[in-house]
Amino acid sequence: MLTDTPTISQLSQVISQAAAPAFLLGALAAFIAVLISRLNRIIDRLIFLNAIPDQDTARSRLKADLPRLTRRAAMLNRAIFWAVAGSIAISILIIVAFVTAFFRLQHEHGVAILFIVALGAFTTSLVDFAREVSIALSEYDHHG
Repeated sequence: MLTDTPTISQLSQVISQAAAPAFLLGALAAFIAVLISRLNRIIDRLIFLNAIPDQDTARSRLKADLPRLTRRAAMLNRAIFWAVAGSIAISILIIVAFVTAFFRLQHEHGVAILFIVALGAFTTSLVDFAREVSIALSEYDHHG
């Protein structure tokens, strides 16, 4: 066991510094839930449209929406990937902050790099999400 462990004040400082990344982690979790919900709706619609037999001439025209839905699903899948990557980077950042405090190591550069990586991944996720929303709003649904 280490005899030179961090003091309570040092640990409280690390905890206070980890608050902002923890809030970002919570925001990313909520954002991922929104992305998954949208993806589930698109997948449900894809399943419904693919179940329409080609002989059903009254409804087969609805299948024209399949390429657009597939594009939207791919964008949401990428957005989820980048949001999860950002969440992993934030989680590693918090772990690194506590481990380096425990061993009394300098961690500012590593934490800064992880935070930049996390924000970059989050930004990429937001861009994919914005593109998906743009497609959803600009191209009409072939519902009726």
